[in-house]
Amino acid sequence: MLRYLTRRLLATLVTLLGVSVIVFMLMHLLPGDPARLIAGLTAPEAEVIRLRTQLGLDQPLAIQYWHFLTNLLQGDLGTSIRSSAPVLSEILARMPWTILLAFVSMLLATLVGIPAGVIAARWRNSLPDYVVSLVTLFGISMPVYWLGLMLIILFAVNLHWLPAGGNESAPSVILPAVTLASFSVALIARMTRSSMLEVLGQDYLRTARAKGLRENAVVFRHALKNAFIPVITVIGLQLGMLLSGSVLTETVFGWPGIGLLLVDSIFARDYPVVQGVVMVFALIFTLLNILVDICYAYLDPRIHYT
Repeated sequence: MLRYLTRRLLATLVTLLGVSVIVFMLMHLLPGDPARLIAGLTAPEAEVIRLRTQLGLDQPLAIQYWHFLTNLLQGDLGTSIRSSAPVLSEILARMPWTILLAFVSMLLATLVGIPAGVIAARWRNSLPDYVVSLVTLFGISMPVYWLGLMLIILFAVNLHWLPAGGNESAPSVILPAVTLASFSVALIARMTRSSMLEVLGQDYLRTARAKGLRENAVVFRHALKNAFIPVITVIGLQLGMLLSGSVLTETVFGWPGIGLLLVDSIFARDYPVVQGVVMVFALIFTLLNILVDICYAYLDPRIHYT
């Protein structure tokens, strides 16, 4: 396992290096001059040139990338062009809100998705199965931004039950969490159903029934445990997606996480913040993939890493 983790961590470093090259080039291909945005549209050209030199934007891209990479290896994500604050401090200030939203959404998706998939598999081709299939189809097909706006109109504008956005109170997390969890609920439910259908026809479950075990014990103690490997793969990947893919949800609801920070920084052409946020997203996603692989070995003793 130690050798396997060492190889995976080395592969993670290569992945992060590739991500750094891609995000650096894409940011510098965007139209717009950060120095002009900071100085103002009516600022004299001399002031813009001075700011461009101060920010290092007048240097060749290769030199700019080398400075970015060397600072990154030292744990320095740079300084924000807009606020002149360290990028890492801005990310850390927003990270707890994104983690809160992602984990509430993941908890909701797991508590709803797994039972829904089990019910659909246990009563296959019946009314519960059709209802779960219809709801999951809705969850997978519905755009996040549209669903968020509809929830705001219904529960905040018309019914006045929940806040429309922000993070002023505990109920503020409900609408963005439901919106963000909609796709994960559907995906987890469909994967649970598919995996359970494969397991429910196995011989050892027929033997368990023949020994007189109750159906609930057969389904939840034996079938679900053996069908959980594909499900935990989806859960792990979806948690990474929720942490790094909450950009639209945070923008719609004004949730002060790193997704909203990323959007604001893109519009402001704040290169260091955008690069830092994307690198943090990539690191989280790769580490979660490694964690899921480790969980395999503990859930199924037949799995060994050599």
